[in-house]
Amino acid sequence: MVEDVIERLAFLRHEPRRALVIGDWSGVLAGHLSAQDCTVIAADPASGFDEEKPYPETGFDLIASLGTLDTVNDLPGALIHLRGALAPGGLAIASLPGAGSLDNLRAAMLAADGERPAPRLHPMVDVRAGGQLLQRAGWADPVVDSRSLTVRFSSLASLTADLRAQGLSNCLVRSGPPLTGAARARAEAAFPPGTIERFEILTLTGRRGN
Repeated sequence: MVEDVIERLAFLRHEPRRALVIGDWSGVLAGHLSAQDCTVIAADPASGFDEEKPYPETGFDLIASLGTLDTVNDLPGALIHLRGALAPGGLAIASLPGAGSLDNLRAAMLAADGERPAPRLHPMVDVRAGGQLLQRAGWADPVVDSRSLTVRFSSLASLTADLRAQGLSNCLVRSGPPLTGAARARAEAAFPPGTIERFEILTLTGRRGN
C-alpha cells in the first residue's frame, strides 16, 4: 500500500508540505514524505487515534490512510472527518482491503465453525460502495479503483502471521469466540499447504473542494 501511495503522489505531481499519515506501521511513507521536506504527523489507530471523530488539527494538504478504514463502524462519518481535516484543495488517499479479499480464509473459518458460523472477519466494501461513500461524504473528484494481489501460503498460520506483519490483522475480528482444537484442525484442513490467497486492495482518492 505504501508503494502505491508514493507512486500516486508522483503521478499526480502532488508535493505535500503538511501531511497526516494513518496506519503507516513501517514508517516508510512518513520517511519518504519527510525526505521531501514535508511535515508529517503520524497517527496510529492502535494507540487511540479514532477516525470516527474530528481530528484536532486541520489544514493538511495530504492525508494518507493505510489499511485502517475497513474496520471503522461509521465509514461515511470517518470520510467526512478526514475531509474536514484537509486544507481546501487537499488530497486524501485511503487504501484498504476490499470485498474480494481472503476468500480462502473465509472458507476455512466457515469449515471450522460448521453449523454455527461466527464472525471471524470484518465486512469489507467493494468498488461501487466505495464510490458511493465518497460522494455521500462530499468529496470532490472522487475516484475508487482496485488491484488484486495473489500470494501462496504454506499454511493457515503463515497467512495469519503475514496479516499481522503487514499491519492487516484488523481484517480479523478479535471478539469472535476462540477456535477449539477440533475447529482449528478443520480450518487447517480447509487451507492446505500451498493455498493461493487473493487480496483486493481498494484505493479511495478524493479532494476537499476549494
